[in-house]
Amino acid sequence: LSAAVSFDSTLMEFKYYIFILYSQVLKAEYFSPQNGQQQMYKLDIGWPKSPEQFTGQTFCVAVDSLRGLVYVGQRGDNVPKVLVFSEEGYFLHSWNDTVEMPHGIFVWNTAIGSSIWITDVGRGKYGHTVKQYSPLGKLMQVLGTPGNAGSSLIPLQFDQPAELFVEETGEIYVVDGDGGMNNRLIKLSDDYKEIWLTGTNGSGIGQFKIPHSVTVDAYGRVWVADRGNKRIQVFDKATGEWLGSWSGCFSEDGPYSVRFTADYKYLIVAQMNINRLAILAAPPVGSIGDCVMVQSVQLANETKPHLVDVDMRSGAVYVAEIGAQQVQKYVPL
Repeated sequence: LSAAVSFDSTLMEFKYYIFILYSQVLKAEYFSPQNGQQQMYKLDIGWPKSPEQFTGQTFCVAVDSLRGLVYVGQRGDNVPKVLVFSEEGYFLHSWNDTVEMPHGIFVWNTAIGSSIWITDVGRGKYGHTVKQYSPLGKLMQVLGTPGNAGSSLIPLQFDQPAELFVEETGEIYVVDGDGGMNNRLIKLSDDYKEIWLTGTNGSGIGQFKIPHSVTVDAYGRVWVADRGNKRIQVFDKATGEWLGSWSGCFSEDGPYSVRFTADYKYLIVAQMNINRLAILAAPPVGSIGDCVMVQSVQLANETKPHLVDVDMRSGAVYVAEIGAQQVQKYVPL
């Protein structure tokens, strides 16, 4: 501990490091494979190399698998809103302009470069938007009207958009509804035109109550963490047609984040209020059925995992934890 905390550290910093070390020990201890199965992941206790860079609440994380970079969105007064690390855990740089309250973050890779998309749920002059940035933080595109909460009647007028997923083609899926009026899933073309839109506030088929995370599998299906309804709903990515839902695994807490493993065999789901990562078997084709939990990762109390991302090259899972104010990395065994 003395090596980690400098001589002139404040008492707050001291407590912060104690919490980091404590949570790492607990996480290693409480990793819980089910039915005697071999552990699927192991905590990388050396990532990141400089956890003191986390100075706010870490809400989201995104991996640039091609370039070996990890982007972290955090909130707080007078803190950098986006931190950039290498996949080895070295802090590289940060940026802050035009980001108010990041909620979701996604890296879009193309043949000519990469860009970072952020959903901003702030209520100030930058909020209620979905924005595209260069890797160094230059603002490239803004969807929505900054500072103005929208209604479900206008496709590109967001109200606290929670997260997005961008395909290689540039087509975008946005779950719009981290609170506010909108509870919907919208698909946009690569030139930001509406392809389809589905969802209203409610608990019926195709309705949402705080759609919080979205991802796309290799079989043409869109998976949405319908947080308030304690279920995952699945849609056809071409048409927006409802294909099924999972609710059996979420009686204790709703799903906050959905991401597939690199081989698309499993779905990683964060459950914030019970401090757990659920690893669910993913149906390859055909009927959605109901969820089957393969393993779970029980995190330390008050860790509060919010959103996750997966390195589609190495298979590593990164977890943004609001309570612990850190991002941690799990590597596949």
